Amino acid sequence: MYNLLKGKKGIIFGALDENSIAWKTAERVHEEGGTFVLTNAPIAMRMGQIKELAEKTGSEIIPADATNLDDLQTLVEKSMEILGGKIDFVLHSIGMSVNVRKGRHYTDQNYDFTTKGWDVSAVSFHKVLQTLYKNDAMSEWGSIVALSYMAAQRSFPDYNDMADNKAYLESIARSFGYFYGKEKKVRVNTISQSPTPTTAGQGVKGFDGFIAYADMMSPLGNATASECADYTLTLFSDLTKKVTMQNLYHDGGFSNTGVSNEVMEKFIK
Repeated sequence: MYNLLKGKKGIIFGALDENSIAWKTAERVHEEGGTFVLTNAPIAMRMGQIKELAEKTGSEIIPADATNLDDLQTLVEKSMEILGGKIDFVLHSIGMSVNVRKGRHYTDQNYDFTTKGWDVSAVSFHKVLQTLYKNDAMSEWGSIVALSYMAAQRSFPDYNDMADNKAYLESIARSFGYFYGKEKKVRVNTISQSPTPTTAGQGVKGFDGFIAYADMMSPLGNATASECADYTLTLFSDLTKKVTMQNLYHDGGFSNTGVSNEVMEKFIK
């Protein structure tokens, strides 16, 4: 351990169970000396094991619906009270598509479902940023990270409307990141992670096949949830103080690989 986050304080959204990237990140932040508040929507808290994580890391839990501004205001106020001051890092690890859950094809969306998924997966990031900004809750050189996926840039048919949500999420990081950096010296970035077998990720049709394909395509192989947690820590640390408004690929090289020998072998007779 390197004590990379010694003395730093933060908020971690979205830890559901031990498979989730937010869960792995919380464990690593704790190991590196950081303290934090855990938060998730009440319904997600009932589904997951967040209390176990809180006990393991000595953290408090504040339930909050990230789409609700009143909940976010309470979360920020209570977090600063519990942590004893301004916040140094925030992880937004939230995503959901009702269309995917209900088996609706991208060409046959229920737009009420679309709006709900967009709000949870993308607009909630703007709401989190805006609440932090208006409360002047972030320390100078603080870091805010959201998790994305390369379907924001390329077509993955079964990723459905989540691809649109991730594209919007990344745009928010650039747009809000400009103002947050210029006015408060706060960094805002997204990490475009390899397909990862989290509880949410496995809900995507054909996920097992695609994770195998991505692993075969990536020179370094797929990045795991634990490795993503390590990468996120570097963005929370003072070692990346001038990195902002970026979408950072953490995918073993998948994003820059046209085709691999292993994939070609499947088509050569």
